[in-house]
Parts: sequence; structure tokens; C-alpha cells
Amino acid sequence: MFVYLNALFVGLLLLSNVLGVKLFSIGEIVLPATLVVYVVTYVITDVIGEVYGKDAARKTVQAGFLTQVIALVFIFIVIKLPAAPDFGLQAEFAAIMGGSFRVMVASLISYAVSQNLDVSIFHRLKARHGGEKLWLRNNLSTMTSQLADTAIFITVAFWGTVPFSVLLGMLVSQYLVKLMIALIDTPVVYLLVKFAR
Repeated sequence: MFVYLNALFVGLLLLSNVLGVKLFSIGEIVLPATLVVYVVTYVITDVIGEVYGKDAARKTVQAGFLTQVIALVFIFIVIKLPAAPDFGLQAEFAAIMGGSFRVMVASLISYAVSQNLDVSIFHRLKARHGGEKLWLRNNLSTMTSQLADTAIFITVAFWGTVPFSVLLGMLVSQYLVKLMIALIDTPVVYLLVKFAR
């Protein structure tokens, strides 16, 4: 099960970086599309940490970081490859994947801070409460680390590309959405922990 959770974690992480270029709106709220996928990665590290321990969760976070760095290198190389004469979408491809490049850099910075923060808080609470109160460590670790992630990611990924008021609105609204998801995902964490055991 550990291998599958790791594969899912890394796959969702890479997918979230590609999708992060797109902004979508729900009414007046503007959000990066990465939100749809990235929040699930915190569920996975909490499950890995609960079942396999802190070292396993840290290794998963490190594997995700390394995979993102390698993806950045390959995206850069592919953008720079000379386009075939019949490929008429080089500018569009470079714009999308180049945007993805900035999103991936933002993601690397916010990821390194927030995922390690998530694992640290989760395991401090686990040391304090033992096997009890999974709901508490899942929610507190995720809510705290998502605040750091949101602030860093939104600032680095979108600073200068959208007006400041939009940036601030994205930051607040994205964190509130992540907060709601963190509360809702608790039964999923319990289910995955039970399944993994």
C-alpha cells in the first residue's frame, strides 16, 4: 500500500503543478486550478505518517520535491527544443508550460515549507496523544501547513501577473476553501488509514 500511496502522491503533485496555470472562479472568488488536486496530497502524507511513521512521511515529501525538480528540468528542455515545422502551437505551448514553470517554482518553495511543517505538526501531536485523536492531528497539521502553503504559493506564482486586490482575494479565498476541504476530508483519512493497515 505504501508504494501506491507514494505513487499517487507524486502523480497528484506533478498534475497540480501543470493545472496551477489556470485560474477559475466561483462567483467572485478566483482560485488556481491546482487547488482541486493539491489538497489531496496532505491527506496522503497524513495517512502515510499515521500508518508508516514520520520517516516514511518525510521520505514521501522528499521524493515529491525531487520529482518536481526533475520535472522542471525536463519542461525547460522541452520548451527549448526547436519546434517541428508543422507544429504551429510553439508559442501557446511555451506560454502554458512556461507558466507552469513559474507555478512549479512557487510550488517547490511552498511545498518544501508546508509539507515539512505538516509532517512536523502531525507527529508532535501524535507524540502527545498516541494513537488517539487522529482527527485533531489531521486537521491542525493540515490547516496550519495550508496557511503557509497558500501564502507562499499565491505570492510567488501570481505576484505581478494579477492586480494586488485579486492576489489578496485569491490568498484569502483559497485558504478558506482549503480549510473547508481539510474539515471534510477527515473521514477519508480514517478510511484510508483503516485500509492501509
